[in-house]
Amino acid sequence: MSLCSTLTQNYQHILALVFAVIEVNENPQILPNVTLGFHIYDSYLEAKWTYEATLKLTSTRNRFPPNYKCDIQDNLLAVIGGLRSETSYQIANVVSLYKIPQILYGFAPLMADRTQVHSFYQMFPNENIQYMGILQLFLFFKWTWIGFLADNSENGERLLQTILRDFSQHGICFAFTETYPDLGFEDNMEDTWEWMVEMYNKIMNSTANTVVFCGEADSMMNLRWLLHMPNIDNQIAKPKGKVWILTAQMDFMSLYYQNTWDVQDIHGAISLAIHSNEIPGFQQFLDGRNPTSVKEDGFIRHFWARAFGCVFSNSASDEEEICTGEERLEHLPGLVFEMSMTGYSYNIYNAVHAVAHALHAMYSSRLKNTAKMAEKRKFQNVQPWQLHRFLRGVSFNNSAGEQVSFDHNGILEAGFDVVNWVTFPNQSFVRAKVGQMDPRAPLDHALTVNGDSFEWHSWFNQVQPLSLCNAKCHAGYSKKLKEGEPFCCYDCIPCPEGKISEQEDMADCYKCSDDQYPNKDHDVCIPKSVTFLSYEEPLGMSSAVVALSFSFITSLVLGTFVRHHDSPIVRANNRSLTYTLLISLLLCFLSALLFIGQPDKATCLLRQTAFGIIFSTAVSSVLAKTMTVVLAFMATKPGSRMRKWVGKRLSIPIVLSCSFIHAGLCIIWLINSPPFPDINVHSVTEEVVLECNEASPIMFYCVLGYLGFLAIASFTVAFFARKLPDSFNEAKFITFSMLVFCSVWLSFVPSYLSTKGKYMVAVEIFSIITSSAGLLVCIFSPKYYIIIFKPKMNNKKMLKWRNC
Repeated sequence: MSLCSTLTQNYQHILALVFAVIEVNENPQILPNVTLGFHIYDSYLEAKWTYEATLKLTSTRNRFPPNYKCDIQDNLLAVIGGLRSETSYQIANVVSLYKIPQILYGFAPLMADRTQVHSFYQMFPNENIQYMGILQLFLFFKWTWIGFLADNSENGERLLQTILRDFSQHGICFAFTETYPDLGFEDNMEDTWEWMVEMYNKIMNSTANTVVFCGEADSMMNLRWLLHMPNIDNQIAKPKGKVWILTAQMDFMSLYYQNTWDVQDIHGAISLAIHSNEIPGFQQFLDGRNPTSVKEDGFIRHFWARAFGCVFSNSASDEEEICTGEERLEHLPGLVFEMSMTGYSYNIYNAVHAVAHALHAMYSSRLKNTAKMAEKRKFQNVQPWQLHRFLRGVSFNNSAGEQVSFDHNGILEAGFDVVNWVTFPNQSFVRAKVGQMDPRAPLDHALTVNGDSFEWHSWFNQVQPLSLCNAKCHAGYSKKLKEGEPFCCYDCIPCPEGKISEQEDMADCYKCSDDQYPNKDHDVCIPKSVTFLSYEEPLGMSSAVVALSFSFITSLVLGTFVRHHDSPIVRANNRSLTYTLLISLLLCFLSALLFIGQPDKATCLLRQTAFGIIFSTAVSSVLAKTMTVVLAFMATKPGSRMRKWVGKRLSIPIVLSCSFIHAGLCIIWLINSPPFPDINVHSVTEEVVLECNEASPIMFYCVLGYLGFLAIASFTVAFFARKLPDSFNEAKFITFSMLVFCSVWLSFVPSYLSTKGKYMVAVEIFSIITSSAGLLVCIFSPKYYIIIFKPKMNNKKMLKWRNC
């Protein structure tokens, strides 16, 4: 029987196949008394040669009658190949007709015919895991501005469509998306050169520092041509460091003349490579390979001459070096030969063992059936299609201790290695494993990487590069998309007043909680301080001192008037109203103290109602005094009937009725929606204000409006009575006092509405004290002056004399 593989451009792939076959044949636990063989065919990357080589598999060796085979020793059971997806597709077109198992060690092609899909088994892991791994890699490094370059095959188009759809959903944009043609330098040299110059300039001039390069196994040759452009044409853009993201399909292959080109351009590249592991004994197997000791290797002399730059001919010129056969593979740079098993070689090794274990399972099943049926059948009569059932269920641990098995779709259940390419000046390189993709984990959590282990291109000074359309928006700013640009490109605008952003690149600013406020940089919330008009602060203390001072002055005036209660100046214009007014003013000054201190339920209920009732009493007293002056003048006319209304008969009803009306308004207010202590977190940006909530602004302004009505009425009456002839006529003083009173409370409304927090309380206190002081000073200061400093004027004689 024979095991077939297509020839790759990497000699290590062939050696991995040979090593695996030798290992199986030397293992007595697998296929005892059965020897595996193999044939190797080269496709030359041409469809016609691929089809010819595949048809040879169905023919007798060294003959080419298709579909005719008479050699029982050359029993084909499986095909391993190919490296390129296009080659695998061409092989599948033939072997699927014969239901010959095809084990792909390269990237799987797109299959239109489902019968072909069932004929092959994929050693290349599920490609969706790779795409998700690249996405997670971008998210890990926060790269959102990416360049994309893929070959123009169906696989490249599929990858482009997948990436554009899925990556954009995770906030990743593409600076450019291009496909590169098959870079044939023989047939279309001019077009190829033009494309490479244009593409190189686009990549190097792009602000994207990360570029995805997707291609087949040999696409590395194209990438190296692209990066070699500055050495050929000095007129193109200057080279810049880029982080190249290489797909797992790509292997490090070079054309012969490319081995001398500098590899530093790909230093720091990252790839999601096919998972591989060191196979015990493979290193020693490579060490023992040389042209003299291995006679059956038909490839080694050709490889040796190319790798070491020597010849085996005795007629070599002086410039040529003779191959001695003593050269060591380990001395070759990585560009030429890698001593460690790469991903494709590892796949070939596992593919050989998968076929061997499937054959072993089938052989064991045949022996059991033979015992039951008492019938002997030769193993050589096994047909290739019979192997499928056993390949689907194959599961074993290879010599590296890793499990090899296929899922229900015939895809190897394995992940990818995250590889960081580290190059050296001597043209060697190392594939440093810095992470992996776990296929058993959820796709969005399958990637694990060691971020500190990455090597970066010298352009980035070993600092993790950024790949963004523009600089990130700092905290305190939000993103604003640029019109006509991808969503990864945006401007940074400061957060508006009252909002913050505490992280970079926030889509929008947000408000702090009610008990916090933004700092000046709008990047953090600061707890608000709790505040109210207290006695400890200067404003509260000064307000209390002023209120108490005027209370003392009012008490002093009241005491003076009481002590001189029989004097003409006190008795003039209704002594009782004078006492009522002074007591009301005293209480008005003291009521201001209710507005200072932390609000509680009692003070909130008393503030407006007590102040309102007391003030209505004071203003109604002023109104009664004014009416008394008017009636007193009218009563002096002969035959006037107004004399009976002069005195308490009119003043008491005026004061009581006006006060009761106001008290009624306050009672309605307290019953329906009484004021209550409240916490105001919105009026002042940096403070939580403890205040009394009036609950009903309508009732609050009704109370103030009623006081304003009384004041205007008093001012109007006093204004018309200001010129009445009377020595102690208070009308002119009342007019001025009510002018002050009205001015204060008219200015109170806009001032109260324009201030916030504790200053609203201060405005109300100021209005109470000022209006009360205006009444006290304007009405009583002339009389107090006469009582204290001009006592001679306080007599009836002077009163009569002034009346004359």
